[in-house]
Amino acid sequence: MDASEVSRRALDGLAKLAGPPTPRVRLWNGDEWGPPEAPATIVLRHPGALRSMLLPPTDLSAGEAYLFDDVDFVGDIFALLDFGARLGEARQSSLTRGRLLWLLRRLPDEKRRDEADRPKIGGRLHSRKRDRIAVTHHYDTGNDFFAQFLDSSMVYSCAHFLSPTESLDEAQRRKLDLVCRKLRLVPEMRLLDVGCGWGALVIHAAREYGVRATGITLSGEQAAEARRRAEAAGVGGRVEILERDYRDLNGEFDAIASVGMVEHVGRKELVEYFEELRNVLSPGGQILNHGIVTRNRNVRRVTPTFINTYVFPDGELVPVDTVAGAAEDAGLEVRDAESLRASYALTLRHWVANLERNRDAAVAAAGERTYRIWRLYMAGSAVAFERAAISVYQLLLTDPQRPWTYGRSELLAADD
Repeated sequence: MDASEVSRRALDGLAKLAGPPTPRVRLWNGDEWGPPEAPATIVLRHPGALRSMLLPPTDLSAGEAYLFDDVDFVGDIFALLDFGARLGEARQSSLTRGRLLWLLRRLPDEKRRDEADRPKIGGRLHSRKRDRIAVTHHYDTGNDFFAQFLDSSMVYSCAHFLSPTESLDEAQRRKLDLVCRKLRLVPEMRLLDVGCGWGALVIHAAREYGVRATGITLSGEQAAEARRRAEAAGVGGRVEILERDYRDLNGEFDAIASVGMVEHVGRKELVEYFEELRNVLSPGGQILNHGIVTRNRNVRRVTPTFINTYVFPDGELVPVDTVAGAAEDAGLEVRDAESLRASYALTLRHWVANLERNRDAAVAAAGERTYRIWRLYMAGSAVAFERAAISVYQLLLTDPQRPWTYGRSELLAADD
């Protein structure tokens, strides 16, 4: 059998395992097969492409095959990734696995990726120096690049949708307001935003709630843009943006927001993280922790994946009860918990649509490889949220001595 026939047999076997709908396939020689109405096509660029994508059988192999153009994904990338997710869940007999491996090993052992090209970070895990390098690797991709897919306020976290038909801008404004309402912000309160991004939350809180807000980030590009946006919004005198590690906090704050930050902290450092926040929280204050979590309770060792290699170096997802337990071990109490899983799936679909629509500008800003990394990462994350492999929770944390407030009406967005 030549490589085209081997590839066809292997992919036909995978299609039977996953079940419909299945993608169409295009080979390096122009041959195509599969459903003509398929929403997406897998393009194999050379005879060894399928082997490079599936051996070893990890998401890192598959991601790098796309990243280095062994394969291309044309059309609806969500349909392709859902096909991959169904394959991962399909039960395979040892005979089926053996047959697939036999076929793949008959293909040429050629790939365009080189493991030496993988980004590497040195130093002690979650040291200040290494955390700064990891954060800048992700967030200093370039403000112009992020602007190609985020909303007008540059909110890089889950929006809060009340309907799938809402605009991303509307849903992100609601999320910002939801955080402010849960923290019960009032004029002249002191708000700290840990991992403030491009300043959307501190600007919203200062403008709409009259607080004095401090945002911290390790990204120099984010900090500069956040300051510029605060001045443009007319709240430069009420907003302070600092390039600072959370372990170097000082002062006292009435309310603290941690949005999309806990994923960077690491399982072993979670208690210390919440202790650091509690140390600068005024008596009776509150913390709103908004972060992505996993439902997988069997992970005890972080292994190389596409996301922690190319997107979030040193990032680590833990179950929601691990986050809540770490907060309680730091002396805090969980007063409210809310999942926004469906909203994050919608948010990511908006981001991917924006990125694909602005492809030329995104590539001009950061290059083809970065475009492919983010397209695959965000689409894959959307599928993971939709299939409930991961979720995102807002946990409202307080000093246990804070007076109790009955009911949840104040914890809802104003238009909810």
